[in-house]
Order: sequence, then structure tokens, then C-alpha cells
Amino acid sequence: MLDPSQLFDVTGEPPSARDLVFIHGLTGYVDAGDAVRLVTHHLLTALPSREVARFDTDQLFDYRARRPVMAFDTDHWVDYATPELVLWALTDTEGGEFLLLTGPEPDFQWERFVTAVQSLIEAYGVRLTIGINAIPMAVPHTRPIGLTRHATSPELIPGNQPWLGHVQVPGSAAHLLEFRLGRQGRDAVGLAVHVPHYVAQSEFPPAALRLVEELSSVSGLRLPRDPLAEAAANALRDVDRQVAESAEAMAMVSALEQQYDAFVRARGGDGTIPAEENLPTAEELGAELERFLAEHTRRWRGEEPDH
Repeated sequence: MLDPSQLFDVTGEPPSARDLVFIHGLTGYVDAGDAVRLVTHHLLTALPSREVARFDTDQLFDYRARRPVMAFDTDHWVDYATPELVLWALTDTEGGEFLLLTGPEPDFQWERFVTAVQSLIEAYGVRLTIGINAIPMAVPHTRPIGLTRHATSPELIPGNQPWLGHVQVPGSAAHLLEFRLGRQGRDAVGLAVHVPHYVAQSEFPPAALRLVEELSSVSGLRLPRDPLAEAAANALRDVDRQVAESAEAMAMVSALEQQYDAFVRARGGDGTIPAEENLPTAEELGAELERFLAEHTRRWRGEEPDH
């Protein structure tokens, strides 16, 4: 392995506090409803922040698979959306400092990248690492937004009621980081918000708000809700209106509501996984994930989505 320390540069003042929370929100793999991007943008605009370190994305990013946007005006190029993978130090509403890693998930050198992040976690005295994710699910927007929680130790997610049993899913750099931290005996949590599959290709602020609320709960950080809460309320009203305009959409949402309600009743409040017929199968989850990724890839390439 090439030297992981050569993969990033320390570009700003390091955090002064210890026992920090380290949040990572990497985009580009599965970010249903753009929830992860919305969360990181919200935190960076609502809270004081400064850059701490910057990764060399030229070594990590596959430009031909995810072509960055360039702007052309009349007879010349005027802008280029440079892929940036940056570690920030932020301050919550009560003065608590924490770290936030934002940017595209690396396409290459996962092990080297994970080792580099681990070195930053150790150097800055991180006590808890939290990864956020957003996945498309066959759930209705009219019910409370669910979350899949996972961690390197069950004590980190007390009272967790799993939605899934044993499944195999495509890996990610963020999940590999959590896995490696667990092998080191470090505390790490993963939060995957469930986004209704029929809104997964557009911005869905309610999912981002759910992630922010869960981040506050798990980490103890005081994170602002506004203006994300207002955007979430507006988005739900828009989806309600669009669904009401289509008999087919109304029937789909009604069926999802019945499935969701049956799922909740089957749990009975005791934390057990309900009967198998009330859960999507591993094959169904995999097919939905593959469909979402294919649509996401076509959107990156500027192609027309399938209908």
C-alpha cells in the first residue's frame, strides 16, 4: 500500500477539543432523495465551520464514470465543478466542536483511503464515528420515516429494532471504514434513512431532516433543524399534491401504507422482526438498489431515465 498520509493535506487549524464526534457523509454511491448531500450542505451553511484537511481526489475519483459538470458560455468555458473531499471542523449550537467529512465516495484505493481516515480519527482524538446514508425503500411518504441502524457494538444503538435480517449488499468505502474501525475496537455507528422509492431520484428533505434528528440523538450534538424542517414540510405537501393528481400513484401509496401498517403491527413493540411476508426479500431489496443505482448513473451521464 502506498503511504496513506500522502493521500491528504492538513490545510487548516486542527480541532482544539478531544473526544470528538466524526461524521462522514459521502455521496455518489447510494444517496436516495439526495438526503446525505442535503444534510452536509445544511450543516455547513447553518453552523460555523473551517477546513481542516483535504484529500487528493485526483487519485480517488473516476472522472469518466462520474463526469464533473463544466459550464460553457458562448465561446469559452466559465466554470468547472471540481470534486472535493474535505474534512471540516464545525461547532454545534452549544459550542461543541465536531468533524464532518464531505465529498464523493472514492472510486479507487479504498483500503488506503480508510487507513488515511483512521489516522485522522486517531490524531484528532475521535470518540465516535457516524456514517450517514440514504437508501430507496418500498415505504410510503405518509408514514414516519424509518432508519436502519448498525454499529460496531450493540451498546451504541440501544433499543434498536432491526428492519432486516442477514442480507448481502454492494459494499461502499463508508461501510468499509465502519468495518475496519470495529476491528480496531473503535466506536462507530451507521445510519441509513429509508426514502420512498418513488421520490428517490429527486430531493427529499424529510429524509435529510430525519438524519439530522438521529445524528443529534446518537451523538449528543446540538444540531439545528431550520431551515431544513421548513423544506421538509414543503416537500411533503408537494408530494401529496402530485400523488393526488394520479389515480395510479394514489393506489400505489395506499398499498404501501397497508404493507407498512402490517409491518408495524407485526412488531408488536417487542423489537422482533415480523413475519417474512411483511418484509421485502433480499432479492427485492437488491433489485430496487440496482435499479436506483442504474438511474443514478444515467443521471450523472446526462441520459434520459427509463420509464
